[in-house]
Amino acid sequence: MAFKITDQCVNCGACEPDCPVGAISEAADARTIDSGKCISCGACAASCPAEAIVEE
Repeated sequence: MAFKITDQCVNCGACEPDCPVGAISEAADARTIDSGKCISCGACAASCPAEAIVEE
C-alpha cells in the first residue's frame, strides 16, 4: 500500500529527502506523494513531525 499526505501537512519538507525513490514533491503549498512511485517503505512517515503521512 502506498502512503499519502493528509491535510495536517505543514509543508516543512522533512519527508522529501528521506524518500529513496523521489516520490514526494511540492504542490499547492503542501507535499504530495506519487502513489505510482511509492514503494511503501514508510521512511517519509517516520520523518514527518506533523504525523501527516499515513498508509492509504
